[in-house]
Amino acid sequence: MKPVKVLTLSALVGSALVLGACGGNADTGTKTEDGAGDQAGAGDAQLQGEISIDGSSTVYPIAEAVAEEFMLEQPDVKVTVGLSGTGGGFEKFIAGETQLTNASRPIKDEEAKALADAGIEYTELELAYDGLSVVVNKDNDWVDQLTVDELKKLWLDNGSTKKWSDIREGWPEEEIKFYSPGTDSGTFDYFDEVILDGGQIDKSATLSEDDNVLVQGVTGDANAIGYFGYAYYLENKDNVKVVPIVNEAGDAVEPNHETIESGEYAPLSRPLFTYVSNAAFADDEAVAAYTQFTLENASVLAEDVGYVSLPEEKYTEQLETLEGLK
Repeated sequence: MKPVKVLTLSALVGSALVLGACGGNADTGTKTEDGAGDQAGAGDAQLQGEISIDGSSTVYPIAEAVAEEFMLEQPDVKVTVGLSGTGGGFEKFIAGETQLTNASRPIKDEEAKALADAGIEYTELELAYDGLSVVVNKDNDWVDQLTVDELKKLWLDNGSTKKWSDIREGWPEEEIKFYSPGTDSGTFDYFDEVILDGGQIDKSATLSEDDNVLVQGVTGDANAIGYFGYAYYLENKDNVKVVPIVNEAGDAVEPNHETIESGEYAPLSRPLFTYVSNAAFADDEAVAAYTQFTLENASVLAEDVGYVSLPEEKYTEQLETLEGLK
C-alpha cells in the first residue's frame, strides 16, 4: 500500500480549534435550470459527470450554494450534497462513496488512519469561519451573558435535573431544557472539546443532527438553551436570542462578522472545511473544476449564507496547492 499524503493547507484559528458540525439527511441533487453565468472556476469547457458530497450540516449552506452556482455553469454535471454530519460524512468518504466531504472540525486521527488504510490520499481545504452560537428563547430575560465555566455547569451531566437557579443566583427556579447537535456532528465534537472537556453532556438533552430541530426546540420553550452554527442563528435571529460569551480577556462578546474573524469571539470561533480525494481531483475533470470553483467562489458565497470569509490570500494559497495535484 502506498503511503498517504495529507496536505493541511491552513492553520487553525485560535488555540483550541478542534471543531464540529452537524447533520440530517438532505440532498441538492437536482440540476438547476440552464442559465450559465460567468462565475470563475468552472471554466469554459462543458463537462459531464456526477459529484457526490456529504458531511457537516453547518457547512451545508455553503456547499449547497456552490453546487447550485456550479451547475448553472456546468448543467451536465450533477452535484449531490448530503448532510449526514461531519462524522457520517467521513465514514462515506472513507468508504469511497463520495469525492468530497464537508467538516466543521479537522479530521480526527482515527479517520485519517482509516483513510490511510483504504489507500485514500486527501487534501484539506478551509472554506470560511464560523462562530458556534449559544441561543436561548426570546422570552428569556435573565440570561444576558455566560462564562465558559457557566456553560460547563449548564451542559455537563451531574446526575440531577438542573434549574436556572442552579447556574446563577437570582435566576428562575425553572427546569432547563437542552438542545444540542447529535454526536455525529462536528459541532458537537467542537463543543465537547472546548466546553465539556470530553465529559458527558446532560442526559436530558435533546440531540439532533438537524439544526432546524434545535431551533424549533429553543423557540418552543421559554426555558430552553441550545447551540449551532452562526449561519443558522442569523437565519433564525428573529426567533431566538443569542448569548454573549465571556472570553479570556473578560469581555462578553456576541458572535458577529468582526468578532468571529478576529477571534475575539472565543473559544467558540472556528474554521469550516471540505476535504477532497486527491485521486478524484486528478482523474475526474468535473471534480477538479468543482473543487477549484469552490475555492474561487467560497469568499462571496460563504458571506451570502451567513459565514465569514477567509483572507483572500488563503484562498489563493489553497488554489496553488490544488494545481500541484494535477
